[in-house]
Amino acid sequence: MNPPITRGACAALDAADPLAPLREQFDLPSGLIYLDGNSLGALPRATAGRVQDVIRREWGQDLIQSWNTAGWIDHPQRVGDKIARLIGAAPGEVIATDSTSVNLYKVLSVALASVQAADARRRVIVSERDNFPTDLYIAESLARQHGFTLRLVEAGEIPAQLTGASGNELAVLLLTHVHYRTGRMHPMADLTAAAHAAGALVVWDLAHSAGAVPVELHRCEADFAVGCGYKYLNGGPGAPAFLWAHPRHLAGAVWQPLSGWMGHAAPFEFTPGYQPATGVRAFLCGTPSPVALAALECGVDTVLAAQALGGMAAVRAKSLAMTDLFTALVAQRCAGHGLSVQTPTDAAWRGSQVSLYREEGAYAIVQALIARGVVGDYRAPGILRFGFTPLYLRFIDVWEAVEHLVQVLASGEWRDARFHQRATVT
Repeated sequence: MNPPITRGACAALDAADPLAPLREQFDLPSGLIYLDGNSLGALPRATAGRVQDVIRREWGQDLIQSWNTAGWIDHPQRVGDKIARLIGAAPGEVIATDSTSVNLYKVLSVALASVQAADARRRVIVSERDNFPTDLYIAESLARQHGFTLRLVEAGEIPAQLTGASGNELAVLLLTHVHYRTGRMHPMADLTAAAHAAGALVVWDLAHSAGAVPVELHRCEADFAVGCGYKYLNGGPGAPAFLWAHPRHLAGAVWQPLSGWMGHAAPFEFTPGYQPATGVRAFLCGTPSPVALAALECGVDTVLAAQALGGMAAVRAKSLAMTDLFTALVAQRCAGHGLSVQTPTDAAWRGSQVSLYREEGAYAIVQALIARGVVGDYRAPGILRFGFTPLYLRFIDVWEAVEHLVQVLASGEWRDARFHQRATVT
């Protein structure tokens, strides 16, 4: 049996942490332990001033000139180029725009059309049954519109869908790289290679990956990817999402379904007929928000600041150390309280979160923790979910979070009726 982990040991880890200076980039509420950065990232200190500058100077003083003088017109590409550095893409391949759902609709439409043009017999979209709902809703909508079948399978059944008769009818494999509920991470390179061998394309959702775990889209030979700007990229609530397409899918004219004016080859010629822009710009649709993009850029910069301290490899190392620590502390200190770990213990299969399952009272336990200043979240059924953002979390925060969890469970305070009310879910 391993010796008990002490608070002092956690403090020693913080003292030796090469990423510790990055915490100063954020405005964190005093006394709060924030373990929900996988839902909404913390506020960077630079964001408020940058947004105020956009509002007061670029908009307030320079007005419409700022589309040119402040570079508003190119902002989606500039932020996209920064995100590209975090996901293994090249400059000019990523665009920051719209929402994850809208971007998924665009790239999945293009992927389906591409496969159908090559082999009209391929009419099946495969995804994980427990994938994030918006991804499934978008896929279901497109399947209904274009006569495809959306086939939902368990995670362990995915490889079988990529071979034999199933593989012959597969058009697109749609997966979220890190599962939102369990934190389980799919092997991107292996599944992409298997799908390609079957003749299909792959669309990856990086909502719970970008900024938290290393992603190598080019090395994995992925086809398309979308991702969220307000989780680990710290872009603020409702921040623009991002979209990536491999250059091989951008060689010709890209006719995505939302052909708005910003995706036109010459948007300011105002011609009645649509002609798509070249490259990833073809996936733009309507007018971008300079205010939202400025906030997102500040958030992305907080992640890029890790490059000087070891980059995403260092971020990943700290993430694994924190999730290992949390899991070990729960095992040592919460035994007998009905908790089971749902997140893989094998680092190769784990994102930057730990999900615990409890049959009774999981929602109320999360609410009781929030009342104590430990912010995680709940996912039905029975999941207590804790996200670990290495940029601003400390190892001592992990120890303190588990200490509060122990007290909530031992005291039974979660049974208080106010913690069972579900008018709002954090």
